[in-house]
Amino acid sequence: MSRIGKNPVAILEGVTVDIKDNVITVKGKLGELTQEFSGVAIKVEEGNVIVERNSDSKEDRSKHGLYRALISNMVEGVSKGWTKDLEFVGVGYRASNQGQKLELAVGFSHNIVLDIAPEVKIETISAKGKNPIVKLTSHDKQLVGQVAAKIRSFRTPEPYKGKGIRFVGELIRRKAGKSA
Repeated sequence: MSRIGKNPVAILEGVTVDIKDNVITVKGKLGELTQEFSGVAIKVEEGNVIVERNSDSKEDRSKHGLYRALISNMVEGVSKGWTKDLEFVGVGYRASNQGQKLELAVGFSHNIVLDIAPEVKIETISAKGKNPIVKLTSHDKQLVGQVAAKIRSFRTPEPYKGKGIRFVGELIRRKAGKSA
């Protein structure tokens, strides 16, 4: 039995869950998310979503915990939302946004202009003497993570000086440089 899969997902206040033809739809104050599912049976009982697998095959066992976690993330996303913060560490590294366009200056000859999906809200914070921070917020956890990973991929943190784009609070394992 899946340890994660057997836990019920509590439906938070202001969230509605609809199940129709192997598609679950979760609606809340921040938006609406849908997810197709197979190999499991999903029921709504007494303010909880319960995920049960159809058989004990390896494929159905692996999907049991997966769909429970996806539904839990959907319920939390449409009620509270998901946030990722990226910190730009390096001399001259800057970030600014105009609506859904994010402009990054990260040491290349030209600035990088990135169009962000309309579901993701962008906020750039630049304070004197501190590293610039880009704050991404959305109701879709997968989309926030994907956009954050795309931004981070332009300058991943390097282990010698620690320069690059990193998540706030992320620890970069530092290496010693050349020894004389």
